[in-house]
Amino acid sequence: MRANAVFFGWNRSIPGREHTSGQHFEEFVGYLTGLQQGGTISSFDAVFLDPHGGDMNGFFLIKGDPAKLEAMMATPEWTTHMTRASLHLQNAGAVRSVTGAAVAERMALWNKLASA
Repeated sequence: MRANAVFFGWNRSIPGREHTSGQHFEEFVGYLTGLQQGGTISSFDAVFLDPHGGDMNGFFLIKGDPAKLEAMMATPEWTTHMTRASLHLQNAGAVRSVTGAAVAERMALWNKLASA
């Protein structure tokens, strides 16, 4: 039941760093597009949330083969993008995640453990 997705979310740009955030967003989309074209990831979605008073305003959901996602997250390019993001985005972070059939597997495990 390894992660078949990576959730990368953030709150908003650090005040005064909005221009940097915009530039990095475009570069990160280009990076992910290249990974998709090369077969490292199967897809990604960029999502901006409407104002809601919370502390998350956007995220990327990156999907792919678990082994390829692990390898991606171990590259210097990924580490560089995540480090750059932490310098211009509030509460930026990436979390391994599951989608699709893996959700049912995790829920089955949760139900088993919750009833023990």
